[in-house]
Amino acid sequence: MRTDVIITLDERFQRLVIPTARLEKLYEGCRWAEGPAYFPAGRYLIWSDIPNDRMLRYDETSGAVSVFRNPAGYSNGNTVDRQGRLISCEHGNRRVSRTEHDGTITVTASHYQGKRLNSPNDAVVQSDGAIWFTDPAYGIDSDYEGHKAESEIGACNVYRVDPHSGEIKIVADDFVRPNGIAFSPDERRLYVADTGATHVKDGPRHIRVFDVADNGRLSGGKVFATSTAGLFDGMRLDEAGRIWTSAGDGVHCYDPDGTLLGKILVPEAVANVVFGGVKRNRLYICGTTSLYAIMLPLNGAKTF
Repeated sequence: MRTDVIITLDERFQRLVIPTARLEKLYEGCRWAEGPAYFPAGRYLIWSDIPNDRMLRYDETSGAVSVFRNPAGYSNGNTVDRQGRLISCEHGNRRVSRTEHDGTITVTASHYQGKRLNSPNDAVVQSDGAIWFTDPAYGIDSDYEGHKAESEIGACNVYRVDPHSGEIKIVADDFVRPNGIAFSPDERRLYVADTGATHVKDGPRHIRVFDVADNGRLSGGKVFATSTAGLFDGMRLDEAGRIWTSAGDGVHCYDPDGTLLGKILVPEAVANVVFGGVKRNRLYICGTTSLYAIMLPLNGAKTF
């Protein structure tokens, strides 16, 4: 089945989309929209406009858009922890921060073994409170998405922040440019995108999947899927464990078995997605310059 915005590549996808659903453009005017995070208590969405060094807020009840934070440390990926607090990856400040309920900001990660992080890109919070994040160098490559600088660590890694001690550990060190990151609903699998093709000829443009042990150690790491259009970036999972990931031509949906089920076409490259709405059945999409949304007949995995 194919409509103006939906391409079905596997018959299972027909149950995952509404053929008559409209891809809505909710806002335009960004330079690089990224990092959507949904707050169910307030029914609003926060997302980043990295080069403009600001974060925007979309009110789901009125459709109004306002500036949430400016300057914003060239924030990229955002998520919500189990206490309903905003977790942000800040390119400019080279750190992962948490916005408390009273509006104050707590730094959760900024250095590893005394060296500054590169430019944290995306994060996910485990049910035990551990923060997992990726740290490529996009925010220090130039002054466009942060502040140009040399890497102090000399590598692009995936890290875990212990929820009790605050200790930061490397959990994966064999990525070219680790990017989007997400857990399966049972947290037994971790998906991490590698967008190394931006820096290495014929470099990775795939998602890898790891098995997660109770102590937080990862094993495996095989390639789960390779992008058929542009690069993967941010991703979210639904309740059945299907992966909804950004790509060059829109949003791609993968079954946990690795099959590309179908696509939601978007008129510009997509950077990230998140499930929102009262029933977690509205998929918010950060395109290059715009924020979009589409209703789906399924629910995003509960992460709060």
